[in-house]
Amino acid sequence: MLKKNEPILSISKEQGEYLQSIKKEQLFIKISQVLLFVMSIILWELAARHNFIDTFLTSSPGAIFELIIRFIKDGSLFKHLYISTMETIVGFFAGTIVGLMAAVLLWWFERLAKIMDPYMVILNSLPKTALAPIIILWAGMGFSGIVVTAASISVIVTTMTLYTGFVNVEKDKIILLKTFGANKFQILKKVIIPANFPNIMSVIKVNIGLSWIGVIVGEFLVSKAGIGYLILYGSQTFKLDLVMMGVFVLGVVAAIMYFFAAWLEKKLIKY
Repeated sequence: MLKKNEPILSISKEQGEYLQSIKKEQLFIKISQVLLFVMSIILWELAARHNFIDTFLTSSPGAIFELIIRFIKDGSLFKHLYISTMETIVGFFAGTIVGLMAAVLLWWFERLAKIMDPYMVILNSLPKTALAPIIILWAGMGFSGIVVTAASISVIVTTMTLYTGFVNVEKDKIILLKTFGANKFQILKKVIIPANFPNIMSVIKVNIGLSWIGVIVGEFLVSKAGIGYLILYGSQTFKLDLVMMGVFVLGVVAAIMYFFAAWLEKKLIKY
């Protein structure tokens, strides 16, 4: 009979050592990632201070940090960052949700999937960034045009990736549910979506980067504010410090969004 607070399940010594080794490996990888970033910044700064590189072209971490502080003090950095982040978030959700719905629609109607197959391949091969001016003219100059540009870059990739995952689910599972009288919606809910959860999370991570690409391209063309605008303005006026600051801030925000998606994935897997 179990005593109070006594664990019901116990693990062996070997299993405990194995789990401990996994934790150590994960910790080693995280520390290595941080050290790699820190060492890169240090080497970059040292190279700039000792004139091993041309700071006019590459700037330096110190100069970028000073510029960030200046933009934070006058409040302009938060303004540009807010605009770009909101455009990215809206474009990300629009592209991901529309792509997911399109994949479900193609899976649901097999004949439609066969009809649309060559068109999906053609649309995927088109250079979306090159078509951005046309997309912005259609969708509007400003927030809506930039959002549609961001969504258009990710929606086709999302649709094709998820549809491929949907149709490659093990047929035995689907047959088993059909023998119990399950309809198509129940099969989608109980088998197709759960089986493709890793694919969905992978698409979400990829779409974060794709959405940022669409937003930056859109801001290059029509925006008067945002991270893309800062980068474009800096390159046009030969203020490379401003360009590098925009790239650095962009990388930091994109990394935060990626790590949030990874954290969300772990929580959902447990659920």
